[in-house]
Amino acid sequence: MIELIKQFFLLGCMSFGGPAAHVGYFERVFVKEKRWLSADTFASGLAISQFLPGPGSSQLGMYIGYQRAGYLGAFGAFVAFTLPSFVLLTAAAVLNSGAQASDWVASIISAAKLLAVVVVIDATVSMSRKFIGSLATGTMAVATTLWLLLTPSGVLYQVLPIVIAGIVGAIGFAKPQSHHAPVNIAWRRSSVILGLFLLLLTVPWLFNQTLWVQVFNLFYQAGSFVFGGGHVVLPLLEPIVGDVVTDSALIEGYAAAQLVPGPMFTMASYLGASVEGLAPIWGSIIATIAIFLPGALLMFGVLPIWEAVKTQPRLAGAISLINASVVGLLAAALYQPVWVSAYTKPLDLVPIALGLVALTQWRISVFWLLLLMMVYQFTLA
Repeated sequence: MIELIKQFFLLGCMSFGGPAAHVGYFERVFVKEKRWLSADTFASGLAISQFLPGPGSSQLGMYIGYQRAGYLGAFGAFVAFTLPSFVLLTAAAVLNSGAQASDWVASIISAAKLLAVVVVIDATVSMSRKFIGSLATGTMAVATTLWLLLTPSGVLYQVLPIVIAGIVGAIGFAKPQSHHAPVNIAWRRSSVILGLFLLLLTVPWLFNQTLWVQVFNLFYQAGSFVFGGGHVVLPLLEPIVGDVVTDSALIEGYAAAQLVPGPMFTMASYLGASVEGLAPIWGSIIATIAIFLPGALLMFGVLPIWEAVKTQPRLAGAISLINASVVGLLAAALYQPVWVSAYTKPLDLVPIALGLVALTQWRISVFWLLLLMMVYQFTLA
């Protein structure tokens, strides 16, 4: 547990770049370096996180923590990964700092974005080697990438290629067996967790006259129905929580969340601390717990069913194409938003190329690569 908390806390301190970059960091640290889980298990968790509402990268982090140390590991992974951005955004709200970042802060963020390009390229190539081994899987990965790049952003467009991959894989790639192994699903555990999710979605509205309960309800609702992450959060969050926070606070929280590492959903920490009538720290804690809790409950409510049925012949065939589609999803994210937000001039190709060589050939830690990118940015400043 100490090692798990340490690794997730370090990633929470340096994981700039949004959900796609977080996936790259997780794959690099927990699959390649620590070998805490296999590439197949990692891809399975990534696929689940794409289907469910809530913060995708945080759900994946909780999944990794669960695979390592059970539910306690999932909780430790969430707290450690979220704590740095929670503290920074709560402090920003208390100080009410809506000012623009100074030049040196902007340089650090630009360096972190360049590092994110390197890490996501490495993760995409690594997962491609693992999951693309035939014409069918290669076609599915390319089709997913093109679909996501050419269609508008939105949960339907993101989930659709994975669903199609699962259907095609189940029909055309099912492994023939003379008999089907029985499926033992932990229905009781799954129903209890999903029941708790629904209970928290409905019952607290009976006590909605109290401000802190209202804040919990609104942010819990946001976490229950907001898909994706990164820049998708603001337009989807605004109509839900607009009753308790001002438009100005929303924009300030969104801007502040761009300047800190970790999950974008922690802009809820800033918004909760900005609610009038609540103590800032208390409001921040309530909003943060409320927006992350639904995604965790949905993840662990669905997981017993997923783990039980994924060994069945048809689903085993579907998983091969789902994994390929996930590679395509990561490749699309590599371009937008990772590459688009990081690459600003041709000279940026130099540290990106050096970073790839250092990461893949020389096995240099991403921490030292971040320092390299910072030196590059400050030299040009």
